[in-house]
Amino acid sequence: MAVVVAIYSTVGLAGRWAARLEGEGLLGAAFATGFALVILSIVWGGLRRPGGSREIWVGVGVVAVCAMIAVRMGVSAAERSHLFEYGLVAVLLYEALLERRRGGGGPPAPALVAVVATALLGWLDEGIQSFVPDRVYDLRDVGVNALAGLMGVTARASIRAVRDGLAPTPEPPQAAPPPEVGP
Repeated sequence: MAVVVAIYSTVGLAGRWAARLEGEGLLGAAFATGFALVILSIVWGGLRRPGGSREIWVGVGVVAVCAMIAVRMGVSAAERSHLFEYGLVAVLLYEALLERRRGGGGPPAPALVAVVATALLGWLDEGIQSFVPDRVYDLRDVGVNALAGLMGVTARASIRAVRDGLAPTPEPPQAAPPPEVGP
């Protein structure tokens, strides 16, 4: 909830910050820095675990796919910032729901619940913006928020699957046993 409150509390300022960064030619660099931080967090998390190299490679691959989607999605760099905001919200919700399931409760489909809840929180964000001067309700942003939730949960579930050994990994080839020598 702290992340959602932080997002909602910046509704009045975010437009001005984005305009200022864009005016100074720094909005693209800010977005690239965000992606670099995501990659660093994945690498750091993988290095802290034994056998984390598979996790690192899957994480970097997932980030590369997300970066290509972000670059090609046809929205402004300011709108792409929603990918970080709502991607983080989705991952935190997903992890909280998984933790609740480990405790014996929680919904039967934590990933789906996290994506839907993130989409609804993003829709509420857009509704709040409709009441703020210099901000508008944009249905396209609602879609970007929902996409961010889907991307975040998919990325986290993929990395978790590799970490937990749920993703198939090829077995290393076994050396043939030496031939038996007779008496």
